[in-house]
Amino acid sequence: MLSHRFSGILRFGVAAFILSTVSCSLVLAQGPSFALPRPSAESSALVSIAPSPASSEHKFWDTKNRALFATVAALNVADFAVTRVNLHNGGRELNPVARVFGSSTPGLAANFAGETACVIGLGYLFHKTGHHKLERITSLLNIGASSAAVAYGFGHR
Repeated sequence: MLSHRFSGILRFGVAAFILSTVSCSLVLAQGPSFALPRPSAESSALVSIAPSPASSEHKFWDTKNRALFATVAALNVADFAVTRVNLHNGGRELNPVARVFGSSTPGLAANFAGETACVIGLGYLFHKTGHHKLERITSLLNIGASSAAVAYGFGHR
């Protein structure tokens, strides 16, 4: 019975991961890279490089980020609900950070809301510093972790 339950959890986690990566197939796309031209003997030592056009840079609240952040929020809500039910039925919190907040429902809700806000804030920080791959990978990592937590929570009811 345990192996049947574990295989169901594993299938759910793998399906959630594949769904999140396939639905965001271009999450690893980044702006064009500009190589410095090599100065020839006839050119001067000073080389000016034009800034990248604004059209190649995506906006922070583009369609992909909205979809990623909506998925992050939905999975954090699901994780909150499963964790809350498990804690009220005598389970224990395995996440040491969430364990601090797990004694009350408002504390647990604040933990998961803060987690969602931190993912969005970290994505914004990466966006502003030009790390567009990390901007999207942050959301994908949280989606994977929350999917695994929800699958584990369902398996240990």
